[in-house]
Amino acid sequence: MYLYIKAIHIIFVVSWFAGLFYMVRLFIYHTEANEREESERKILQKQFEVMESKLWNIITTPAMILTVISGLWMMIEYKWFHQPWMIVKLMFVLGLLWYHFECQVIMKQLRHGVYKWSSTKLRIWNEVATIFLFAIVFIVILKSAVSWIWGFVGLILFSMIIMMAVKIYKRYRSKQ
Repeated sequence: MYLYIKAIHIIFVVSWFAGLFYMVRLFIYHTEANEREESERKILQKQFEVMESKLWNIITTPAMILTVISGLWMMIEYKWFHQPWMIVKLMFVLGLLWYHFECQVIMKQLRHGVYKWSSTKLRIWNEVATIFLFAIVFIVILKSAVSWIWGFVGLILFSMIIMMAVKIYKRYRSKQ
């Protein structure tokens, strides 16, 4: 039974992350539509609202719920609550859940015409999910094989590289 639950968990983790990655990409396009002429802007923003709503309600949130359910099932069934690696993983999962619900807040703000985030800040925000993915996968695969200190240092370095890449891309885009 374990392998079936694990397969379901992995499938919904992938779906959840795909939804989160694409959702923030839609936020970027939604925000950048403000730079268009009014008639085009209205059409684009309406379309982005529809796309965001469908992605959120049909894919992203259901995938999150099924990820959490299948994950809890494995933790309870196989008594992983007291494993040090699982406690660390759960901290990152809680961060990812916060990220998920913060995206929901952004979606509702955009729907009401509130643009608190620039497209550059949204690009950086999009990379936060990448950092969570990186951390969670490494924790699950390596478990206790790596010192937590080195893992933390690696995560910080990875985060810095991603943020630098976003800034480089911003400079590249502004030159075009």
